[in-house]
Amino acid sequence: MAFELRLPDVGEGVAEGEIVRWLAAEGAAVREDDPLVEVLTDKANMEIPSPVDGVLSRILAKAGQTVKVGEVIALIEPAGETVRPPVMGKGEAPRREGDVLATPVVRKLAKDLGVDLSKVSGTGPGGRVTEEDLRNASAGITPAGTEPLEERIPFRGKRRMAARKMVLSKSAIPHALLVDEADATNLLAMRASLREIGLREGVKITILPFVFQAVVTALRVHPAMNVSLDEERGEIVRKKHYDIGMAVDAEDGLVVPVVRDAGGKTILDLAREIERLSEAARAGRLSLADVTGGTFTVTSIGSIGGLFSYPVINFPEAAVLGVHKIVRRPVVRGDEVVARDMMYLSLSFDHRLIDGGTATRFMNDVIRQIESPAVE
Repeated sequence: MAFELRLPDVGEGVAEGEIVRWLAAEGAAVREDDPLVEVLTDKANMEIPSPVDGVLSRILAKAGQTVKVGEVIALIEPAGETVRPPVMGKGEAPRREGDVLATPVVRKLAKDLGVDLSKVSGTGPGGRVTEEDLRNASAGITPAGTEPLEERIPFRGKRRMAARKMVLSKSAIPHALLVDEADATNLLAMRASLREIGLREGVKITILPFVFQAVVTALRVHPAMNVSLDEERGEIVRKKHYDIGMAVDAEDGLVVPVVRDAGGKTILDLAREIERLSEAARAGRLSLADVTGGTFTVTSIGSIGGLFSYPVINFPEAAVLGVHKIVRRPVVRGDEVVARDMMYLSLSFDHRLIDGGTATRFMNDVIRQIESPAVE
């Protein structure tokens, strides 16, 4: 009897996942613990291994398909048993050509539309290509020699997962915004003084480790900022650890890895961990542990540009700090106008849990730390 491979429950509130790619083809022999399929959840990419020795007899969820936790995604015939052919629905007569499963009617339609079936992801049972799949695929086709008027890109992967979290955050959390500015002149000077140490240690020192240090220091003074809401139990959960998320602009979508125990790390430790997580995020190598359990998030677009932004809170956290580009401009210090390196900060916070006064006092402490950084 075939073993039913189901999408496992990985915890952390993950209810579904998107099939990224199969690492073994139908009919392939697999051994227990061999990687079978790569799945994307709203937390991270993960590989699901084969739980048994046998033959991957049938793939039920194709690349790009979203499945629920507990849903059967493939059948594995145990070693020594005969592989049975796929069971077809009543009245259907599909046949395989290469890796494509489709009925004769769909194949004729593909020919009429000029669509290569091998390049169409099927959404029907067992990954079967449907008429709707074909029509969607043909929407981007234009006659030879003409420029397309539009391009259709599948809305899936990290982009879709990030979008769902954004919608959840904006619909569930009443966002409030606080904007202020910090004088980063001393911070830049301190960073410059540490560059030689960074080169010797093989780590690039940016302004982010200093910002993380400032955030943790302020969170210790204002624990009401380091919270989440357990709506089911009607409780505000105050975190006594400082695991700081950092938004990373990966090519295939926004991802937020977490720097664990940021309060227990030195500037060099923070720089090293920020560098590791950034590289892993852009290469798609983050583990589930890398992206779960954050208590507060920092998003920095300053290296790209942008004077100001209104960041979206990383649900279920209660606040996110936006860090922007540093601009050298004239400011008044005492009775003199001097050139200083100024940076805008934007704090989005959950107004159900955090009052404006608390948010402002927190921001004031962050600014004080940025303007008078310390190396620990």
